[in-house]
Amino acid sequence: MNEKTGLDVLEIEPEGPPGCAVIWLHGLGTDGHDFEPLVQQWGLANELGARFILPHAPRRPVTLNGGMVMRAWYDIYDLGFAANEDRPGIVQAQQHVLGLIRREQQRGIGSDRILLAGFSQGGAIALYTALRCRAALAGVLALSSYLPLADLLAEEKSAEPDSLVIRMDHGDQDPVVAFAVAERSRDWIESQGYAVAFNRYPMGHSLCVPQMESLRNWIVQRLG
Repeated sequence: MNEKTGLDVLEIEPEGPPGCAVIWLHGLGTDGHDFEPLVQQWGLANELGARFILPHAPRRPVTLNGGMVMRAWYDIYDLGFAANEDRPGIVQAQQHVLGLIRREQQRGIGSDRILLAGFSQGGAIALYTALRCRAALAGVLALSSYLPLADLLAEEKSAEPDSLVIRMDHGDQDPVVAFAVAERSRDWIESQGYAVAFNRYPMGHSLCVPQMESLRNWIVQRLG
């Protein structure tokens, strides 16, 4: 476990000195290895000189899953995502991500060369953190996700709307995070002056082949 971030972290390093970083957060019940094959397939570590940081969430009981202990960024009570949210857990996860950002800055990578990404619950934390981050980031990518504690965004937002690049991708057949939930999150973010590139795909709670090519191109655009 890294003492500065409080997380176990998988890192994929480029052959030369890294000049940018992608912090990628996994979804509920998996770990940082979940997106390792895709990152390796893309080959962007060497192409961009990028360090990919794939942290493992802490293990905790998850109410939605009958109290089963699993890797989770925060507790989830139901799939409505609108009431009884685990604010302490969400804030704790935010602090973990801020610790990862600070660690990259200490290793010589400016915040504007750091991109946050995440799937499902990981995407929720990526969005939540990016919108409250005073330091300019390279962008934030939220896949099959939503914005937690949306009603607090107006009073807690810190990111400049003109500088934060936001992409949200969602499947219109998603049985876990309903498409309407993602649309509601997008609308809430846009109501605070942020622009959101929102992409709809014919899929469930997953990724699809055309989307993966688009994601690779987007990351190259943000960090190339």
